[in-house]
Formats: sequence, structure tokens, C-alpha cells
Amino acid sequence: MGIKDPERKIDTDALIENIKNLEFGLEYEMPINADELIALKKLGSGQSGTVSKVLHLPTQKTMARKIVHLEAKEIVQSQIMRELRIMHECDSPFIIEFYGTFLQEGNVVICMEYADCGSLAHVFKLTGPFPEFMLKHVAYSVLSGLIYLYDQHRIIHRDVKPSNVLLTSKGKIKLCDFGVSRELINSMADTFVGTSTYMSPERIQGGVYSVKGDVWSLGIMLYELASGKLAFANDNSGAVSILELLQRIVNEQPPSLSVKDGFSSEISDFVSLCLKKESLRPSPSDLMNHRFLADFLDDDGIIVSSKYRADIRKWSKNVRRVQKGKPVKD
Repeated sequence: MGIKDPERKIDTDALIENIKNLEFGLEYEMPINADELIALKKLGSGQSGTVSKVLHLPTQKTMARKIVHLEAKEIVQSQIMRELRIMHECDSPFIIEFYGTFLQEGNVVICMEYADCGSLAHVFKLTGPFPEFMLKHVAYSVLSGLIYLYDQHRIIHRDVKPSNVLLTSKGKIKLCDFGVSRELINSMADTFVGTSTYMSPERIQGGVYSVKGDVWSLGIMLYELASGKLAFANDNSGAVSILELLQRIVNEQPPSLSVKDGFSSEISDFVSLCLKKESLRPSPSDLMNHRFLADFLDDDGIIVSSKYRADIRKWSKNVRRVQKGKPVKD
């Protein structure tokens, strides 16, 4: 029996048949055709496809349209179907919403919720370091999304990073991009995929990958959004090779947020716990009980506390104003 080559071109006919057979629930019955979409703005592109802001004419709803090229390598086939299935099945305020999919000119077209402020990576370029109330919001929202994926679908995200966390001008934060996620078998996964900068030490060393790997990625992301610094980077801002970066993640002490630098003891401890070695690292559910998030929700634990709600909405709206070239409101 030969070894399957993931670099081989995919069987496009098989992928098309799989997409046609993908059953969508009643809640997703929104027939979408190519001629009903008006392209408004290109949001990004990569080797396997592009993402654009579009308007769905029949509903006048603004969406994000992701076009995935079927000429991509064979390994992309399973990623496409996995992403469609996960998005179709998910029903969480912390996961980007899925509207529908169709085939066009040999490409898979996926229509999903549009987050008008874009990714946290994009927002960070405009704002610099986030205020602590937004870091609480990021931590709570990402943890909620990870818990939902794991508890309801036995899925770990595997690629938590600022560019895969989206913000709306209403202050909502949502996880996206499940193209590298993988359904768990016996609660573990062992495929080496994702982004090097946010990889946990155990993942780099080839160990089994659990949901705690996503916690490490969250910790690195919070450190960067809080400090404005890249984790494991050179002090002189010189470029670091991928090999050197991976060696640093495995061998060096993880970065930390010091109280001496003006950070609260709560966020300092929270990030420190996220960046513990795997055996000592808490799970997403454990972190929900950390004192950093203790005052984030109201007394019934359902909605964001009024203490932070107004600040989050105001900050998010100002991000959108800056993106539009308008002055920030006090």
C-alpha cells in the first residue's frame, strides 16, 4: 500500500461532489448565487484563495466572501470540507457565522459573517497596545469560542492568532478560519500545522496536541496585544529565522507582563499561566475562573458587566472611525 502524497493535486470532481452533498440545516437556508453578490472591497489573499467584502443584493446584507481555488494541493481538500462542516454546524456568538456556499468557475465560494473592524492583527496596527478592558474581552471571547468548539464538536482550533480573531464595531469578538482545525480522535491530535510564532513548545517538539496548545497561543497573543512587542523577538528588532524562533520557544523562558511596567497583577498572572509548560497549563475552562475575568460578566454570568460594556463599544466604534479616516470621539 503506497503512501498518500499530500502535495498531489486534488481530485476536483470528488470535492465538488462532496460540497454538493453537504447538507445544510434549515437555519442556513439562504440560497446564494454569484450574480447576487456585489464585490465592495478586497480584504486579503493567500496562496489558496482570496477574501472580499461583498453585498448580497436580495437581503442587502454585507458579507465576507472567501474564494478557495480548487487548483490547491490535495491536503487543502480536507481542509475545505472541514471548514465548511464546522462553520455549518457551529452556533455560537464567539464563532464567525456561516451563510452559505456555492461553486463558481472551478472555485469554492464561502459566504460568512463580515466583521467590519477586521482582525485583531489589523486593529493592532492602527491602535497599538490594547487597554486592559479589551484584553479581558479578547481573553473571555477566545476562551468561550475554544470551549464551545471543544465541548460541542470535539474540535481544537490549532491556529489561534491575532489575524484569526475578528472584531466588529459593536464590540463583538469572534474566532474564524478553521481551515487548519481537526476533529479530535480520543481527545488528541498529532498533525503539525499552523503558524510558528504562536506554536506551543510541545507542538514544536512533535508531541501530541491538546486544547492546551490553543491556550498557549492565546497567551502569546495577549502578551503581544498588551505590550506591543513580538514574543521571542530580538531586542534590536532584527529578523529572527523560523528555526531560531522555534528554538527560542522551546528553550527560553516565555515572555511575561510585569507589574513594574504598569500591568495589573491579574493579567500578569493570567498570561503567565497560559504560557506554563503543558502539564502545568490550565485548560480554557479553568482559565474562565481566573481572577482576571472575575468582574468581566454581570452577576448572572451571562452578559458583559456594565463596568466594561460601554468602554468596549466606544473603543470598538473608535477603531472603525479611525479606519474610515474620521476623528476619535472622547
